[in-house]
Amino acid sequence: TRNQCQLCRFRKCIAVGMAMDLVLDDSKRVAKRRLIEENREKRKKDEIVKTLQTRPEPDSPEWELIRHVTEAHRHTNAQGSHWKQKRKFLPEDIGQSPGVPTPDGDKVDLEAFSEFTKIITPAITRVVDFAKKLPMFSELPCEDQIILLKGCCMEIMSLRAAVRYDPESETLTLSGEMAVKREQLKNGGLG
Repeated sequence: TRNQCQLCRFRKCIAVGMAMDLVLDDSKRVAKRRLIEENREKRKKDEIVKTLQTRPEPDSPEWELIRHVTEAHRHTNAQGSHWKQKRKFLPEDIGQSPGVPTPDGDKVDLEAFSEFTKIITPAITRVVDFAKKLPMFSELPCEDQIILLKGCCMEIMSLRAAVRYDPESETLTLSGEMAVKREQLKNGGLG
């Protein structure tokens, strides 16, 4: 009976005794849905807060691991917290020449691509150095180390670059030293 028209269903409900004042108009129906969604969000937030409050404090070995990972990051992260003062801007003309078509149909500015390769190579080296400083990483078989590095290198570089986005100049500082604009990244095949 659900597949028949809404008016027929409504009339049938009234005929069997449904009270008219229980029928919601559009604004009441929207308000009810909104209230349900707000309650659902509140329950999610309450659950997160409860989880955070009941989560145990890290024990001594966990704190030691956190310290090692933090130190490894600090020692292999280019320019540290002074990246904004030390950055150089990629010249405006790089990434502006007509691109060469790629097999997937995009166009890449080869000069920009070459510049990004020069910038990213030391960043990859720093990610490898970071991994080598992590506890137990060097105890893994060499093949596993390579698989892990291939699988996470881009993510680590992306996280490191993400904290170096400058909304004022709309640039992303790659490898802790070279600030590039979005259009340059895109034209160089990285956007």
